Amino acid sequence: MRVFSGGIATETNTFAPMPTGMASFKDRGYFPAGKHPDHFNFFAGPLWAARLRGKDRGWVLKEGMIAAAQPSGTTTRAAYEALRAELLNDLRQALPVDMVVLALHGAMVADGYDDCEGDLLMRVREIVGPDVVLGAELDPHCHLTSAMVETADVLVCYKEYPHTDVLERALELVDLCAARVEKRIRPTAALVDLQMCITMHTSRQPARGFVDRIQAMEGKDGVLSISVAHGFPWGDVPDMGTRMLVYTDGDAAKAQSLARQLGDELIALRDQLAPPNPDIDRALDEALAFDGSPVIISDGADNPGGGAASDATFFLQRMVERGITNAAIGPFWDPVTARIAVEAGEGARLALRVGGKVSPLSGAPLDLECTVKHVRHDHMQTGLSNTPTAMGESALVECNGIEILLCSIRNQAMGTDLFTGIGCDLAAKKIIVVKSSQHFHASYSKVGRHVIYAAAPGAVTLDLTTLPYRKVRRPKWPLDA
Repeated sequence: MRVFSGGIATETNTFAPMPTGMASFKDRGYFPAGKHPDHFNFFAGPLWAARLRGKDRGWVLKEGMIAAAQPSGTTTRAAYEALRAELLNDLRQALPVDMVVLALHGAMVADGYDDCEGDLLMRVREIVGPDVVLGAELDPHCHLTSAMVETADVLVCYKEYPHTDVLERALELVDLCAARVEKRIRPTAALVDLQMCITMHTSRQPARGFVDRIQAMEGKDGVLSISVAHGFPWGDVPDMGTRMLVYTDGDAAKAQSLARQLGDELIALRDQLAPPNPDIDRALDEALAFDGSPVIISDGADNPGGGAASDATFFLQRMVERGITNAAIGPFWDPVTARIAVEAGEGARLALRVGGKVSPLSGAPLDLECTVKHVRHDHMQTGLSNTPTAMGESALVECNGIEILLCSIRNQAMGTDLFTGIGCDLAAKKIIVVKSSQHFHASYSKVGRHVIYAAAPGAVTLDLTTLPYRKVRRPKWPLDA
């Protein structure tokens, strides 16, 4: 079997202030055809899965370009069209092929393209024709469009949030596509729009039980695959929202019935899915009152994994004003201040202007007297699926009992080694504020005694009613009753 794999992936926050250009892809992960490293990358699951399966089965694997950018604002037309042209040219060079498996995100928006993945899949289909099996792995925070489902033979979303199952779902995708090539199955899709956009933390009930149940259905009674596309509410496109995707083995009526049934069950659970979201002061009050430590507070509104700048000062300002001590917060994406602290060196005491650099959604910069505790010239943390994640030139500085993690590469808090790897003793802290919506949970829940999901200002605000939507197809809960 001849297999082609490649991909283009980013999550686009159309309300975020920073555009996503070619440099954003080069910074996070850009590998030309045949240059992908010999280790698993979070954004290249299908390619790695094809390597694993192909090695045992004697496949000829043609590896195309892989490019991924940290979530941010709308992708520039020039960047998307250049990357698309490169990937499609790689595919043409690889022909003939029996199967194409792509690593996509599903919520990429470019200037002039509300549905980048649908556009890319249709262009791939034009090149390979109707008989080549085409599949893709998607992030559940995607805009799952009819164009994507109608063009691909199989689409598989990660099931876990935090996304700890990227490789497992990629292996499922590759296995299903291979079975289709061998004519052992006939995937038949049903897509149901649930007219809502939800949060599904699989670290807690009832999302945990729902995902376990749909996973148990797969591979039985003709059900091949079930995906819940949560949606990505910070992308203002017509197809934003939650959708249920079911594949059966040739039974269209069963696929439609099951997708509708599961979708209705999820609608009934929607009010229970999101955790409480206290504002900044109430979150801090709850943390201080909790009998035990440390308490983890999620500042998801400034989550760079959702397109925020990761330099918002709203939480830090209140912590300083309230005299809170024995706390840690980060990561602050502030390359200038990080460089100054690193240059000053460990033990230096100096005035630093922290955060508030990118836009009004970053808050005001804070002028603080800080002590440089530790520096790292090439700091790393453990990311999703245990993949190494670069933070760049970084410094841990302390101001009046608050330790602040400054970094020069924009990434959210995922592994606890973000802090511990630069000398911060998390176990000794009362409060740890992380700039992350949920991916922190897999690691930080092992350290924290209590987790609070706070509602703060920012580019990834939880109050969706404040966002100036223009394109979203309405009605859409919770935007509409």
